[in-house]
Amino acid sequence: MGFAPALHAEWIKISTLRSQAATLCAILLATVAFSLLATADTEGADADPLFSAFLGVSFGQIAAVAFGTTAVAAEFQGGALRVSLAAVPRRGLWFAAKATAIALPVLAVGLITGLLTWAVGRAALGDRAETIGTAEGLRAAVGCGLYLTLMALLAAGLTAVLRSGAATLGILIPFLLIVSFVVGDASGSVADLLPDRAGQVALHSTWDGSLGPWTGLAVTALWTAAALAAGAWRTRRRDA
Repeated sequence: MGFAPALHAEWIKISTLRSQAATLCAILLATVAFSLLATADTEGADADPLFSAFLGVSFGQIAAVAFGTTAVAAEFQGGALRVSLAAVPRRGLWFAAKATAIALPVLAVGLITGLLTWAVGRAALGDRAETIGTAEGLRAAVGCGLYLTLMALLAAGLTAVLRSGAATLGILIPFLLIVSFVVGDASGSVADLLPDRAGQVALHSTWDGSLGPWTGLAVTALWTAAALAAGAWRTRRRDA
């Protein structure tokens, strides 16, 4: 079986699960809702208005992580992986198709989420939105979509390594919500290289660290590539 039929098969698996569709919706709803709340509550002169408009990404990424995790974890339940590999014996090809089937819908939803979040945030910011250029807003919207996609793929790769959705969520969710902030406050610029903090630089209008919007996303992409490479290696080396 070639890549296109394998991708189609993996897309059918994902699209026929109601929980996966609900998780995609949660990416948009959580991001927009929490961003709107943050924008309405942030009145300080020192606050970055662009990041205030995209603050909900910190919550939307949890749904993206859950999407990537559950899409891969389903293969390790009830012998599903054996069936998948019987249809696609080339394990690297199968894993590439799985990753692509995860990335495409998250990217589409992520870009829509970014544009809608920026539109809603701009309206909620009022006069403060005048300090943000159109190019900055569009860059943050595109960065939002790319960041959410990378986090979903990072979770997918880690799930393939651990072969457990519960273990992956148990590691990533506390890390994203708690550990990253604690490490960031304690280690200074070193924390800028963490996958979430680096990727979210694209959502800021100003940033004191050494990374820029696109170099920050590149750092997150390196973390994601490492997780996917480890997941692909694990898939090849371990029995189904």
